[in-house]
Amino acid sequence: MLRSIRLFATDVDGVLTDAGMYYSESGDEWKKFNTRDGMGIKLLQRAGILTALITQEQTKLVARRAEKLAIPELHQGVYDKLEVLRKIVERHGLDLSQVAYIGDDVNDLETLKAVGFSAAPADAVLDVRKAVHYVCRKKGGEGAVREVADSILAAQSRPVAKRK
Repeated sequence: MLRSIRLFATDVDGVLTDAGMYYSESGDEWKKFNTRDGMGIKLLQRAGILTALITQEQTKLVARRAEKLAIPELHQGVYDKLEVLRKIVERHGLDLSQVAYIGDDVNDLETLKAVGFSAAPADAVLDVRKAVHYVCRKKGGEGAVREVADSILAAQSRPVAKRK
C-alpha cells in the first residue's frame, strides 16, 4: 500500500497543528507547526513524492508555511476536500490509490475513505480513527505527519532519518 504512494496530502488544523486556535488581544492569530513534520514533508519531496495541503481554513499563516516548505499544491477555504484531491490527482496523472491522506475530523472522512492510504493523528475524533488504515502514535502538531512520512519512505526503501 505505502510502496505505491506518489502524492501525500494533509489537512492542516489538528494534523500539522495541535488544533488550537490562538488569538491575541489585538486580533493576531497564531498557529504552532512542528519542525519535524516539516522535515518529513521535505523528505517526501526529495523522494519525488508530490505534497499538498487541503484545508477548510483560509489564513496567511498556512500560506506562509506552505511557501516555506515549497508545497506545490496549497488549497485553502475548501469544503469539498475530495473534489479538490481528485482534481490534483487528475492534473498530475495519478490515481487516488496512489494517495496518502492524513486528517483528523469528520470533514476529512470522505477523503480518507477514498485514498490508497489513510491516517489520523492519535488525538483525531473517534469516527476518523475508526475509518483510517493507520492511527499514529503521535498527536496532531506533535509529529503525526513525520510518523506517516517516515513510514512511506521506509516502505519505498528511501532513507529515513533516525529519531530517538
